[in-house]
Amino acid sequence: MPKGHIGDRVVVLGGSMAGLLAARVLADRFAEVVLVDRDAVTEAKGYRRGVPHGRHAHGIMAKGQQILEAQFPGITADMTAAGVRPGDFNGDIRWYFNGKRIRPGHSGLLCVPATRPVLEYHVRERVRRIPNVTFLEGRDILGLATTADNTRVSGARVRERDGTGVETLHADLVLDTTGRGSRTPAWLAEMGYARPPEERVKVGLAYTTRHYRLDCDPLGSDLAIVPAPTPAFPRGAFFYQLPGHTDRIELSLTGMLGDHPPTDPEGFHAFAKSLPVPEIYQAIRTAEPLDDPVMFQYPASVRRRYERLTRFPDRLLVMGDAACSFNPIYAQGMTMAAIESLKLRDHLAHGMPQALPFFRDIGRDIDNPWALSAGADLGFPGVDGKRTLKVRLGNAYVARLQRAAVHDSALTDAFIRAAGLVDPPQALMRPANMLRVFRHSVLPTSN
Repeated sequence: MPKGHIGDRVVVLGGSMAGLLAARVLADRFAEVVLVDRDAVTEAKGYRRGVPHGRHAHGIMAKGQQILEAQFPGITADMTAAGVRPGDFNGDIRWYFNGKRIRPGHSGLLCVPATRPVLEYHVRERVRRIPNVTFLEGRDILGLATTADNTRVSGARVRERDGTGVETLHADLVLDTTGRGSRTPAWLAEMGYARPPEERVKVGLAYTTRHYRLDCDPLGSDLAIVPAPTPAFPRGAFFYQLPGHTDRIELSLTGMLGDHPPTDPEGFHAFAKSLPVPEIYQAIRTAEPLDDPVMFQYPASVRRRYERLTRFPDRLLVMGDAACSFNPIYAQGMTMAAIESLKLRDHLAHGMPQALPFFRDIGRDIDNPWALSAGADLGFPGVDGKRTLKVRLGNAYVARLQRAAVHDSALTDAFIRAAGLVDPPQALMRPANMLRVFRHSVLPTSN
């Protein structure tokens, strides 16, 4: 029995990163943790159907990597042994904004550039070693079990994927980590509760990804080349070496507002050629393609404001992309799931978590990353949304900071720390940083 035991069984709906990170902390407080997923996850080492975006470039930001290492000591060494090559988030990645490379330095923040399947596999293997965690695979989630008056959730109803074997998993707590397709809002309506208010930022994003065997070495000692999309240069890319290979790379091209990277090889190459970083196209132009381009579309970022509800059934929680799904070009999703898992741990320390206080706490954690990504998206003229004075001033200042960072590695470090969720966005406006931005605005060629 776990020390500080507060319940017999918790059911986690969804066995992806948010569910795995939640299971890690739940196992300290419940006698049994059951993770339910529609895929066969425990032996999965490659792409799987339940994570369609897993075929495309992924990143866990610096804060997320720090939490993973704290929760699963030695996991970075495990991934390194498996062929992942860590490096510095600033000095070992070529970042481009507005078509120009920002000056590299040494941030001291560790980048672990694993693909999504590799990262998820190592986290899942660590969770599988926890004695009181069980994976229930190949199950469709049908809905919630509740008390007669719908005031309390008592479990979840699941069914084997072949349509047989319907069962109710009784639980003291149910946690929804099923991602942006979460059905909790619909379940709430069926139970007589209000749906959470939603905020949407329609970005019309698509990733198109292809893998190559190179006949040259465009990366050298660097881990990746990342031209980030900006209003002036809206097409972007993630170009990095696949773990365990010295000559194989993954190239994910990104386009917003319907300007999607094509899936035909000629169109894919033409899109790559249009990037403001010519070495990417030069590298793939003569490389051997290992597969056909594959596209993943992401229509909108969605934040479900559970913290604004006044009524909510007891013994049900929501976290991860089910609570807030960020534009993936900012790579915030997995890191936010890690941050929320720590908030869950804090609530568990005081007994059975209460939904609305938990939602208020993770809502505060979401506020800054959401403002950072949604605000940046509103810098694109074609994105619909209210551009408050705060958003307009913030975007104008960040654009100036990025231009100044072309000449100043200290500003690059500050930006990387904020983007990596190590520092709040407000840190970019500390007096020392503002002075540097102003100095380079007046003398743009200074060093």
